[in-house]
Amino acid sequence: MKSIVAFLSLMTVHGLAADPVAAWSKDVTIKPVSAVEGRHTIHTYYLTNPESPDGKWVLFFTSTDPQGHLGEVRMIERATQKETVLADNVHTEDAHRVACQQWLSGGKGVAFHEVIDKKWRVVVVDVETLKKTIVAEDHQVGFGRPEGDLLPMYGCHWNPGPFRDLEVWDASSGKTTTYAKISEVEAKYGEWLQKEFAGKPCSIFFPVLSPDLKRVFFKVAAGNGGDDYMSSRASHRQGTVVYDFEKAGCIWQRNRWGHPAWTPDSQHIFEAGNISFDIADNPAKYTRLKDVPVLSGTHPSVSPDGTLMVTDGMSKNVGGKGDEWGIQVVDMNGGKWVLLHSFAQNGGAKSWRRNHPHPAFSADGKRIYYNVSDGPFTRLMVAERP
Repeated sequence: MKSIVAFLSLMTVHGLAADPVAAWSKDVTIKPVSAVEGRHTIHTYYLTNPESPDGKWVLFFTSTDPQGHLGEVRMIERATQKETVLADNVHTEDAHRVACQQWLSGGKGVAFHEVIDKKWRVVVVDVETLKKTIVAEDHQVGFGRPEGDLLPMYGCHWNPGPFRDLEVWDASSGKTTTYAKISEVEAKYGEWLQKEFAGKPCSIFFPVLSPDLKRVFFKVAAGNGGDDYMSSRASHRQGTVVYDFEKAGCIWQRNRWGHPAWTPDSQHIFEAGNISFDIADNPAKYTRLKDVPVLSGTHPSVSPDGTLMVTDGMSKNVGGKGDEWGIQVVDMNGGKWVLLHSFAQNGGAKSWRRNHPHPAFSADGKRIYYNVSDGPFTRLMVAERP
């Protein structure tokens, strides 16, 4: 945590506002990303920014299916509202993360996963030519970095078959490399795995690359087999493991998964509950932001400059009404925060796994994207500060 404080102090010395929350406390505009009605528009997850690296486009999943399970991967030009369909007839696991659509290679590509006749595949689309490349079959996609070429993948968590390790596809070479193996995780953290998963075969699940592309954190899953992936009982998933590519080994582990997110320095993980872990600490120990109310059901992510955190969650204890959800912006030094938006979240896509707001900052830190389900359709919103 010391390096985060030092980083923030350095940024303040170089002229950033001493109160980064202030810019989000007045004259913020909030509106739907698309003006088109009668459909779901869904940003995938809090761990990836839906805005292209050049700031010109926004990526989202659209669907007229009441459940939000079938639809299209689209991008919309911010200046003109022009939409481009990158992939249609896309079948997903749920409306929670939809197609896990994400930018790749500095915005030249878009990656996503889909299922066709119960067979999963990872696809990358060239946004200029719209040419599709099937990167892997019987896999799902984790989250890479929009500016990078690396795309982490894993075997289907409910029934991974032989694909139990972390695999990374490189867009610059077209090659796939196996990195963290589940056997390595078992060798280092076998006692925990035995206690948590009772000896069931495990696999690496949901990998997320660090900003510097040198590390990845992931969850561990024990699948229940079969092909019924639309069920909370499809697999048992728990824990957080960090793997270092340069050291070629697992370097950190925590028994629980708390909606983790990387901080910009790639040395810390920030989680629900407003807690931060330094991955140099073994065993894992945390520090908590002071004087900041904790929301329920949160998905926190840190701004690109490291000064702010944005999260969603039940907003009653920060001024929201009843069972409303809200978007909260918080100073990473603690003490200062603002409730940006509070809204009903009991409508939208009728998926077996509910969609959540999943807020994420734009690369320049001036916009926050999040989903709202306050009516018949889930809508992607954008809040922009002055």
